[in-house]
Amino acid sequence: MDFFEAQDRARRNTWRLIALFSAAVVVLIIMANLLVGIVVVSGRDYVSATTGNYQELLRATPTEVWIWVTLGVGAVVAGAIAFKWISLSGGGRSVAESLGGQLLHQSTSDFRHRRLLNVVEEMAIASGIPVPPVYVIDEPSINAFAAGFSHDDAVIGVNQGTIDYLSREELQGVIGHEFSHILNNDINLNLKLIAVLHGILFLGMAGYAILRTGGRSRRDGAPLALLGLGLVAIGYGGTFFGNMIKSGVSRQREYLADGASVQFTRNPGGLARALKKIGGLSFGSSMRAPAAAEASHMFFGLPKRTLLDSLMSTHPPLPDRILALEPTWDGTYPVTDAAPVAPTSTGEHVSALAAATPPPLVPGEPQLKAARALIDSAPDEDLNAATDPWSARALIYALLLNRQEDARQTQMQWLQIHADTGISSETERLFTTLDGANEVHRLLLVKLCIPTLKEMSPAQFRQFLSNCVELIKTDRQIDLLEWAAHRVMLKELTPHFEGPKRIRSRYRSTDSLASECAELLSALAREAAGAASDATDAYLAGAQKLNLQRAFVTAPDRNFARLNDALRTLRKLAPLAKPRLIKAAAATVFQDGHATPRQEALMHGIAATLDCPLPPSTAEIR
Repeated sequence: MDFFEAQDRARRNTWRLIALFSAAVVVLIIMANLLVGIVVVSGRDYVSATTGNYQELLRATPTEVWIWVTLGVGAVVAGAIAFKWISLSGGGRSVAESLGGQLLHQSTSDFRHRRLLNVVEEMAIASGIPVPPVYVIDEPSINAFAAGFSHDDAVIGVNQGTIDYLSREELQGVIGHEFSHILNNDINLNLKLIAVLHGILFLGMAGYAILRTGGRSRRDGAPLALLGLGLVAIGYGGTFFGNMIKSGVSRQREYLADGASVQFTRNPGGLARALKKIGGLSFGSSMRAPAAAEASHMFFGLPKRTLLDSLMSTHPPLPDRILALEPTWDGTYPVTDAAPVAPTSTGEHVSALAAATPPPLVPGEPQLKAARALIDSAPDEDLNAATDPWSARALIYALLLNRQEDARQTQMQWLQIHADTGISSETERLFTTLDGANEVHRLLLVKLCIPTLKEMSPAQFRQFLSNCVELIKTDRQIDLLEWAAHRVMLKELTPHFEGPKRIRSRYRSTDSLASECAELLSALAREAAGAASDATDAYLAGAQKLNLQRAFVTAPDRNFARLNDALRTLRKLAPLAKPRLIKAAAATVFQDGHATPRQEALMHGIAATLDCPLPPSTAEIR
């Protein structure tokens, strides 16, 4: 359950960022006041700006000037931050597109692109988070990044050079590194850092603008030129503080992400070889995109090199990262330019998971094997449908079709009228391939469709969601799969199309939410296999974890109304309060040593609502 500790640690890091930023702004305000004072003195001919007579400077400058400069600098910095934050409201997509990234469609048949999507998919399913969209940046260097406000709207960006020059194992190491940033919620802090740094650097940008325009004025040219030069100087000061903040926040996290990548893949050699190839490639990890400088702390490798790199780089030195992974390295780099990876490798399963072990933030090897078995057991027709934006919608509709003929015909009539042309017949075809699939298999297919469904337009998404709701409502009763699928889709698609919504924590402990906890555990216990006594025992196993004294709720919960109400409140638990609840839920599910498919599906719906990554099997979180 280290995931929740990582969330809490990310919040503490936000306060650290605020403290560093506040100190930088105070210094910038002092520098700006000094600059304006010199300009005022110089303009009034009271004293030369080079005399260093600061007492004369203070006497010559009216008090209200100091006040207005202080307020003005604060307002300019705040306005610049607000502007940048608004420009980042699209989350990870905004960053990827600003760097020239192009969305990699799930239906691609290109070998290298298909391999990249496979690696991203396997990491996401192993860690229990949504499969993020992947963007390819037309840069010949080896680099990658993860960006977003949370794992719900995260994206992965990969340079074309990374795809061309890295083998599958090396690519796994790089993607595992980026997934560590997603799981640790580093991505949220990184977006905040971009906005904060823009505010700090904005005064320097204004100085350059004044020099280009105002400095040519005959009447006020000299004072404006002096003001512009001073603001440029302040801009260099802002750059210094910006690099210091980025270094203080990011450098150690890169080491941690390298370590987590090794724990993902159990293969330090793959990541080490990827880093060596950066050293041996003429392009290295450099980026040509102008926006790369402000986002340098987000990248796998250092995108821009400066004179301050040795002191305040956002990344540890490349040799140090390699030696941490391979202590016997002799310090030589391979000649990477002449050795791109041939696109003729065999043995790739386009949809199956490769061997990878999740980091300590998530359960381990048994969950990965369970995920691999689930995907391998899915019909190829369904796996192929999940990668096509048109067929993926039909697959979701097929998963929601009622097994009763009369109700299903009503659903099909609705689709014939309200779905795109041909989707209703595709839905009927895919429905036949799902015969015998239990709730776990069906819910896995929903998750595999998520990255493809994110390729819909906003209008298509609204119509798709409306159709799903109508299919669920047809028989006036919501079954378990419908409830869980709807929960997963809302959690993973809504932030992408409507922007993430922050849920503020209100409860530090489950102790004050006894009735809600009892309702959740009771819902899981009622799905236990066997007699009524088994359900009671399952409930008591979970209740013991919470020291819960409430009685088992045996009454059926029609359409999951009571559970929805309970989850609406439980979602406001603080991150460090959620592990106890999830462990209690797992104790309920595994009281008899195994979980029923219905309990597994219910657990995933609950986890989606509570914003908790959950791998395919939950046995190891007890």
